[in-house]
This record gives sequence, C-alpha cells and structure tokens, in this order.
Amino acid sequence: MAKTFVSPTGREVHFDANEIIVSKTDPRGRMTYVNDVFMRVSGFQEVELIGEPHSMIRHPDMPRSVFKLLWDTIQSGQEIFAYVKNMCKSGDHYWVFAHVTPTFDTNRGIVGYHSNRRVPRRDALKKVEPLYEALLQEERRHSDRKQGLTHGVGKLQSVLTQRGIGYDEFVLSL
Repeated sequence: MAKTFVSPTGREVHFDANEIIVSKTDPRGRMTYVNDVFMRVSGFQEVELIGEPHSMIRHPDMPRSVFKLLWDTIQSGQEIFAYVKNMCKSGDHYWVFAHVTPTFDTNRGIVGYHSNRRVPRRDALKKVEPLYEALLQEERRHSDRKQGLTHGVGKLQSVLTQRGIGYDEFVLSL
C-alpha cells in the first residue's frame, strides 16, 4: 500500500483508561493483528494495517533513538515499556504507554512481537515530552540521519547515566 503523507494536526485523540490497544507483528515489524480499539483510535481499517509496517503510525515528534532502543531491546528477546506518540490516519495523535514483548517459538526463536498499549499518565508525559524534544533536536542537528541517530542514542544514554538508572527503571519510575 502506498503511503500517503499526512501532516500532524496537533489535535490529541484520547481513549478510555480501561481500554487496551493491541497489535501483533511479524519479526520485521509488519502488522499481523490489530484489535478494534487500535482501529478506532488510529482511524485505520484492518485492511489498511495488516501487512504494513507498524512504523506507519509513527508520529514525526518521536525520536528515532527511542525506537532504536525499543527494537534493540525486543530483538534481544527482552520486553520493554515505553511512552510513544502515535499518529492517526487523520494526522491527529494519541499517546500510549506501551508494553512490547517478543513472541517465541518452541525453540525460543523470535516469531513476532506483541504490543499492549494503555492510556499514559499525564504527569509522566510532562516528563517524557521535554526529553523526547531534546532527543529529537539532537537527531535533527546532524545532516546525516545515521549520525543523528547515533548522537540521539548517545544523548539518551547520557541522560540515563546522569540519573544513575537504566531505561526501564526511568520509564517505570515516572
């Protein structure tokens, strides 16, 4: 499916605290399952999502360094929690507190990934948003995207080192 560029609107979409957005992907990140809450909140239909890369809902305000950390973690067989700003089909956005886990076969090989996303705490977002903005600025400071990503990851690691904690501890402490 050809990707149509949609500009962010700046409008936030909310979902209920008792709802969970669920998706599953293959090992390359292409969606194999989405639940009704995902479709309703994102504005996409199932046929528009299945087989497409999960990154199709990535909001441009999200630093690539956070996704690198996420992918490195789940590809190593570990779970991760992260605050993520996603973009709807309309250009609106929604924040989630994501729990992403690898799915294993009987030989412990990764056969896909499963993500459950809940409503994030607003007070946590007040701490996450400035960090993400700083990471994004660092990434954009470099004309070479690869170099920008490397520096963004370095900045994230520096922030965590200054606090004396790892990423999981940081996210779960918010």
